[in-house]
Amino acid sequence: MRVRVEGDSMLPALVPGDWLLVRRRVAIRPGDLVVARLPGEPERLIVKRAQWHGDEGWWLESDNQRASGRRDSWDFGPVSDIVGRVVLRYWPLRIRGR
Repeated sequence: MRVRVEGDSMLPALVPGDWLLVRRRVAIRPGDLVVARLPGEPERLIVKRAQWHGDEGWWLESDNQRASGRRDSWDFGPVSDIVGRVVLRYWPLRIRGR
């Protein structure tokens, strides 16, 4: 599936407007970027970094904890509804070193 990044919560790894390729039903490891359903709003998807897996699900965190409007497991706890793992940022094209 494809996902478009909105917001600054994953800076500097991802910026608003980035398009990601997400693979469903794959193993998740700590440090992976994942797409999950936002607890309490399952129609909304979030992109976060998987930190650790516990009995209740994955602890997900934003890379940019100072982003305005940031929401992650510090706000809603562990997440069990992981949609998939980010495998590629494919757009916009970036030239190395810029």
